[in-house]
Amino acid sequence: MTATTKPTNDPDAASTPAAPTYCGLGRRLAAMTYDGLLLIGLWMLAAILAMMVAGDEIAPGNLWFQLWLLAVAWLYLAICWRGGATLGMKAWRVQLGSSQSPISWLGTVIRFVVALASLLCFGLGFLWSLFHPRRATWHDLASGSWLTVSAAKARRSD
Repeated sequence: MTATTKPTNDPDAASTPAAPTYCGLGRRLAAMTYDGLLLIGLWMLAAILAMMVAGDEIAPGNLWFQLWLLAVAWLYLAICWRGGATLGMKAWRVQLGSSQSPISWLGTVIRFVVALASLLCFGLGFLWSLFHPRRATWHDLASGSWLTVSAAKARRSD
């Protein structure tokens, strides 16, 4: 054993976890892009279902249809967030943490609504992460959640 390595039975080694790496804006936007592409597919399926139920075409600007599409987006995100990550977040090794584990359904609603408000304010809620010490956005702060980057898995070479 060298002087720089700690033995595995050292109590300080187990009690000192590494500080989390909070997710930056670039990785967050990349994950959102992946999830946006997935949402387009889900919205197509939701539109087909709505047209089958309506039995006819849906008029442009139909409020009920727009609310239906928002509900589909929220449901996808809420289910994934409660599992710890959306598919886009998993691709970019981003994990959702929350003061409640998993994040509550109400927490997902708050996160979703405030994220929409952030986007409607020209992305100011997302730009907020550039100045916050934990890189938190408005919807992170409002829902008591945070995003961290998980360590890369070692690849096997066969």
